[in-house]
Amino acid sequence: MHKTKQTKRTIQFKRRRSGVRTRAVAEKKRPVDYGKARGDDKLKIIVLGGNEEVGRNMTVLEYGRDLIIIDLGLQFPEEDMPGIDYIIPNISCLKGKQQKIRGIFITHGHYDHIGAIPHLMADLGNPTIYSSDLTLAMIAKRQEDYKNGTNLKLQSVKTSDVIKAGCFTVRFFGVSHNIPTSMGLIIDTPVGKIVHTGDFKLDLNETGDSPTEIDKIAALGKQNVLALLSDSTNAPQPGHQMSESEIQHNLDDIIKNASGRVIMGTFASLLGRVQQIILAAEKFHKKVVIDGYSMKTNVEIARALGYLKIKKDTLISIKDTHRYPKNKILIMCTGAQGEDRAVLMRIANKEHKDLKVEPGDTIVFSSSVVPGNERSVQRLKDSLYREGAEVIHYQMMDVHAGGHAKGEDLKFLINLIKPRYFIPVEGNHSFLRIHAKIAASAGINPKNILVADNGQIMEFTNHSGVLTDKKVVSDYVFVDGLGVGDVSNIVLRDRQMMAADGMIVVIATIRTRTGQLVQNPDLISRGFIYMKENKKLVEETRNKVKSILKDYNPKTSANDAYIKDKIRNEIGRFLFQKTERRPMVLPVIIEV
Repeated sequence: MHKTKQTKRTIQFKRRRSGVRTRAVAEKKRPVDYGKARGDDKLKIIVLGGNEEVGRNMTVLEYGRDLIIIDLGLQFPEEDMPGIDYIIPNISCLKGKQQKIRGIFITHGHYDHIGAIPHLMADLGNPTIYSSDLTLAMIAKRQEDYKNGTNLKLQSVKTSDVIKAGCFTVRFFGVSHNIPTSMGLIIDTPVGKIVHTGDFKLDLNETGDSPTEIDKIAALGKQNVLALLSDSTNAPQPGHQMSESEIQHNLDDIIKNASGRVIMGTFASLLGRVQQIILAAEKFHKKVVIDGYSMKTNVEIARALGYLKIKKDTLISIKDTHRYPKNKILIMCTGAQGEDRAVLMRIANKEHKDLKVEPGDTIVFSSSVVPGNERSVQRLKDSLYREGAEVIHYQMMDVHAGGHAKGEDLKFLINLIKPRYFIPVEGNHSFLRIHAKIAASAGINPKNILVADNGQIMEFTNHSGVLTDKKVVSDYVFVDGLGVGDVSNIVLRDRQMMAADGMIVVIATIRTRTGQLVQNPDLISRGFIYMKENKKLVEETRNKVKSILKDYNPKTSANDAYIKDKIRNEIGRFLFQKTERRPMVLPVIIEV
């Protein structure tokens, strides 16, 4: 396959690691003995994102004059956040502490763990980012999309490496999580050992995913772990998470028996699944087309670094599909969540320039539905069925194994590690509470289970751990286009109001000297009423505006704001009485 410019850049990353240092120790030794607790210093653990939602993951460990960060992720917006691209952690509590940050440790390459990096690194003082070569390559590629982004300092680590970061010593253990090189962290602090699992599942079978280093995890049970921070995303689901090897059998059957083309939709970053699909296609002598910018990019990076094994003639261009029988074509693409501009949706809407659904196509959704996307995914399925395709999804057949441990797996991990304190992280509050019950059933003292909100400070000494009532700011920071943090809750509320009941603009033109109306007030309705069919209401509203403007005095500057507020409030009440809707009222006063 012809290498693109991006592929060449990725290969260069492999060869020289983009200037990434590969030495195991990040900092020069200091004269202070950091291995012991200093005076009255306490270890503070603060989760700034990920403890009241799925996503936006960021955790801070602080001791004395040293601080490290685990993950810098984004959260995708909910349905009641119109116009918002995504949400990132609020780092205002770290203002003035940039010199204390000894490093940022990224557990894996999913956006809910790396997505905030381009926006926050400059404000954090651009400390070194430590992670696997694959994760760092994905971070570096994402950084290219931000023209004014910081020149990142990246250091590649393997799970056998040891990083000294101030008073913290960080080691790693491999976990399985649908993307190669996922890892958990073992952090030696002056008051004890802290373990952070990152996102994980327990899959000991040989798959396209990274293996779980179960021996290293089991050894922690004899190391007097002070506190375990553990992934809670699938805590509400009982039992054991399905192995990826089981999914492989079902994928093989689908690909083998399809009478026409197979179109596989999945996450661009689900590289373990991508490998499985490619292996199945090669097994049955099928050609693979990869479509979707993010998926192409991730495949190029992972292939260049050796994490994807693909035979030389497996991948073909979408332009070459006509050369092969339809039952020898497999198309792998983005869009299984019903995203508007992703490949599957463009195919379903007949907007894709090269692909359209044909009778006999088998379309597979090889991912579970992210909460909040149910309606979009259902509309997508309906559109594909309407075009004559056969649609297979995880509720019909096991074509997706989640990347997060379920209840029994979580309990097993706790029994292996035997921590003194347990801290559920990464999930909605109910998920954390359910995980806390699992920990109690595994023998953890309920008094030692700390269920923290975002921003709530936990403090540890050699002898104790406590969830304090102290909190730092951890509210949402919205990213909207090029704006970061300039959309406030007030702006979002206004958008919600306009989305719910629309808006009406009231334009009044008056004479500067007398304050008299030059003409009848103009009304513009957007998303509220169709004015041609509501002439009576429009006329009543105009008359109401005219009565309000009798009090207008253009010679009093303060009166301008007063009269606008009066129009906004009184017209708002009037329209609610007439329609039981609350449109946004925007008064405009023009003086002539």
